[in-house]
Amino acid sequence: MFSRRHFLGASAATLLACASRLSAQIEIAGGMHTQAIPSTGEQLPIIGLGTLDAFNIEKGSEQRGALLDILKSLVAQGGTILDTSPSPRYGNAEVVLGELCAELGITDQLFFATKVFSEGKQVGIDEMNTSLNRLQVSQMDLMQVHSMRDWQNHLPSIRQLREQGKVKYLGVTIHRDAGHELMAQLIREENLDFVQVNYNLIERNAEKEIFPLAQEHGVAVMVNVPFAKAELFNKTKGVALPDWAGEFDCESWAQFFLKYTVSHPAVTC
Repeated sequence: MFSRRHFLGASAATLLACASRLSAQIEIAGGMHTQAIPSTGEQLPIIGLGTLDAFNIEKGSEQRGALLDILKSLVAQGGTILDTSPSPRYGNAEVVLGELCAELGITDQLFFATKVFSEGKQVGIDEMNTSLNRLQVSQMDLMQVHSMRDWQNHLPSIRQLREQGKVKYLGVTIHRDAGHELMAQLIREENLDFVQVNYNLIERNAEKEIFPLAQEHGVAVMVNVPFAKAELFNKTKGVALPDWAGEFDCESWAQFFLKYTVSHPAVTC
């Protein structure tokens, strides 16, 4: 069992080592650190916003105002990345996100990443076109195969949409270690722009093969579950952030965990 004491000791040593490489390799633009997308050199803010659960609200929900404030804050700090999906797990997230961004007039400033979830070639194509309509964009910045479901059909379809100007980048996602072997295969064989993978202080297996392969093949890495869902906060509940964390502009456990994640040289965002 990985105890809280061992977790804090190990993470402190690791994060101190990571802090210097973070400042050494990352540019700053508009108040937010950025990294280059390897396939094009386009700069992308290292912190983005996921939409699972939070953006799945009904029309007229009282949460709408809070979400508008979050989006305003993201853009004010130089953030652009919004990651979503048409998966039933995300509910209304795509629709709500498209509406709120249009209401704020920020759609053209953002980097939209969504996914194709359903199985079947034509069903997938229809789903991706629907996502464009829901997000109110003519081109999706990043289209990903959700959990690599039916990737044999979807990756060619995404390439076809890219030829039509409807997609800019393509990639695949996974949020659990069990999918790393297939992801490694696709990095080697499918000329991907992005992979999205689980990585945090207590889920570090991506370091073993996914990250080195991504660097070797020039693939951008988008990290999901950087807080191991709530587990990292559960481990640090009631524990004060150490004073030395202030030496690298860290004022909360959330910043501590995020700084660790983005300090890896393979991680783009």
